[in-house]
Amino acid sequence: MSQEATVNHDSDEHEEHGLGHIVGYGPLFGTAFALIVLTILTVGVHAVDAGELNIPIALSIAGFKATLVCLYFMHLRWDRPFNGLMLVGSIVFAALLMVFVLMDSGQYSPQIIEGNPAGVQLKLDDVAPGAPITAYKQLD
Repeated sequence: MSQEATVNHDSDEHEEHGLGHIVGYGPLFGTAFALIVLTILTVGVHAVDAGELNIPIALSIAGFKATLVCLYFMHLRWDRPFNGLMLVGSIVFAALLMVFVLMDSGQYSPQIIEGNPAGVQLKLDDVAPGAPITAYKQLD
């Protein structure tokens, strides 16, 4: 039985896998142009003072740019949905990890002493003026 299977099966035969998804030049150049425009927009937003919204605006633009790269340059738009799910799951996991790290640092940050005690700073001012800069003294 095993000889028949071996005789009928050539080691040179293999199944054709075909090519991956081929994207035309239009979507690729369009995506590249959009990324350039969004980069210029990011630089322009940097020049405008939006107060506390500066960081959320910059992160939103960066997130949109990352989405374009993932969808078009990584071909996730045409790929299996499972691959996109894995990407989103990884991003969510990384964000969750950062949230936990920030929560932890928020717990111990009140214990951090800013600068030198006043007596030590007075001695440092006598010995080495201006070193180190602390919360107790501001340089003009």
